[in-house]
Amino acid sequence: MSQPRVGFIGLGIMGRPMCKNLIQAGFPLTVWNRSRPGIDTVTGYGAAAAAAPREVAERSDIIITMVTDSPDVRQVILGEQGVIHGVKRDAAVIDMSTISPAVTREIAAALKMKGVHMLDAPVSGGEKGAIDGTLSIMVGGEEPIFQRCLPAFQAMGKTIVYVGPTGSGQIVKLCNQVAGAVHLQAMCETLALAVRAGVDPHRMLEAVSAGAAGSWMLSNLAPRILKGDLNPGFMVKLQQKDLRLIMETADELHLPLPATALVSQLFRSVEADGGGDLGTQALITVMEKLANIRVAG
Repeated sequence: MSQPRVGFIGLGIMGRPMCKNLIQAGFPLTVWNRSRPGIDTVTGYGAAAAAAPREVAERSDIIITMVTDSPDVRQVILGEQGVIHGVKRDAAVIDMSTISPAVTREIAAALKMKGVHMLDAPVSGGEKGAIDGTLSIMVGGEEPIFQRCLPAFQAMGKTIVYVGPTGSGQIVKLCNQVAGAVHLQAMCETLALAVRAGVDPHRMLEAVSAGAAGSWMLSNLAPRILKGDLNPGFMVKLQQKDLRLIMETADELHLPLPATALVSQLFRSVEADGGGDLGTQALITVMEKLANIRVAG
């Protein structure tokens, strides 16, 4: 039985390796991107290029979008040359971006009017997870459509969880970002305390990371800070976009998220200092200024 034809829209840091893994798993792939370098890279892996999202949809059974924010997803799916104008009845559209749950439901409703299914399937794991095919993928939508698309998810990720109806995938991703952001701040404060107290931060990390307070941030980003490496795996400006989505959703739900709100303001300080394109570990620079200490490098 031949693999379903997959279309992929959005060939950035995450999209390119995800496409490579789909091709290696045997999926025929058609791609589109707003800029040429991403298209050139992925056609080099063996994909075919399309002239617009509409054409991607015309040539695909499953259409995946992986772009920056809610307006971008709305544009590539519902815009003038969007997916909705070329997609076939009973096809599946999978948005793997991190966007507003409310916008997800709006787009899903528009696609449903054309007999098209939508899954919201944001990811966690960053560029390394995309390259290694080990992403964590949280999926909302109709469960039978999730099962239909599972082989494509398995080509890109390792932990794939169906979490509920449309919009649930985005909610779970926002939960992930709450935990990640607060852990980032905890990691920065941990380093600051060790440095100010004169304790070797490398030895502190070795001890703390192995215990109950260990975290992905301590194990992966803290060592990069100590090397002075603030290059992005995930950019500050994208973290801020996710934190904005979290606070908007919390506002709709009348839910207080005090720690998340604080971290958002601290990241705003990083952005104000020109650090929007740095990795999220650049949050340490705020602690350095507040405490008048040097931690990075």
